[in-house]
Parts: sequence; structure tokens; C-alpha cells
Amino acid sequence: MTSSDAVIRAAVPADLPAVTAINAHYVANTVITFEETPPTVADWRARLADLTARGFPFLVADVGGEVAGYAYAGPWRPKPAYRYTVEDSVYLAPGLGGRGLGGALLGAVIDGATAAGLRRMVAVIADAGDDRSIALHRRHGFTEVGRLTEVGFKLGRWVDTTLMERPLT
Repeated sequence: MTSSDAVIRAAVPADLPAVTAINAHYVANTVITFEETPPTVADWRARLADLTARGFPFLVADVGGEVAGYAYAGPWRPKPAYRYTVEDSVYLAPGLGGRGLGGALLGAVIDGATAAGLRRMVAVIADAGDDRSIALHRRHGFTEVGRLTEVGFKLGRWVDTTLMERPLT
């Protein structure tokens, strides 16, 4: 399976059990998300409703009717002055990395956020021991703007994050 096998489309409520399962894997087994309790399908339903009501993209990679990954743009910070800045999230089903799906999803989220009139996209990338996410974001025009040291504690270790950003206009 490659990105050419995928249809990138808007997420719908029927996709949320798969989104929940993909996310739960990363919550339980990695430091790439700082969640410690996996959000439920109901939590994802609320997130989908909130993001789409704001006009933010929430997308899935559909391969043969199965959700192979998801991506969305969410608020960077809750204060009103940040309303034109979003943070991206991109997750693939376990074992599906390296096939272009993440790039297809990220590119589509960037396009959707740009079309929504947003101005800047931020990526907060946890130091998971490899640079694949940083490389993905660089390929899509993000630049590194900082590093936060030991800002998270998960799975028995302190975790740094790399901050990246890109303009949308």
C-alpha cells in the first residue's frame, strides 16, 4: 500500500472507531502523544464536531474502505488572539509508515487550513528517538523554531519537544 492507494477525505463519524484505535496504540505504546489515557469514540466525536464547526480540516486516509491514518488542524492555544494559528496532528495505523500516507495527509491538512483562511501552522514533535516526523514536516515547508527540554514525562522518561512552524498564506 502507498499514498497512491489512499483517498484523502474529510473524516465522518463512522471513521471514529478506527481513529480511536489508531490513537490508542500511540497513547499506550509511545511518547509521540502526551495523552496518557486514550480518548474514547465519544471524545473523538466531540473533537470532530468542534474542529469542523471551526472550519478546520479533520481528514482520514481511506485505503479500500479502511482508515489507514488521520490528520487534523486544531487550535494552537485557547486565547482568542491565537485564532489564526493551528497545530497539526498526523497519525498512521501501526506499520503503515514510510509509504507516503503521512505526507499525503499533512499536505491535505495544510491545504485545508490555508483554504480556511488560517495564517500559521505549528508542529509540536515529541522526541521519540527518531527524526521521521521532523523530516516529514521539513518536506512540507516547516522550519524548526525551538526545542523545549523535558516538558513531558511519559513511559518512565522525560521527553523533549521540537517546535516547528510554517506560514499558510
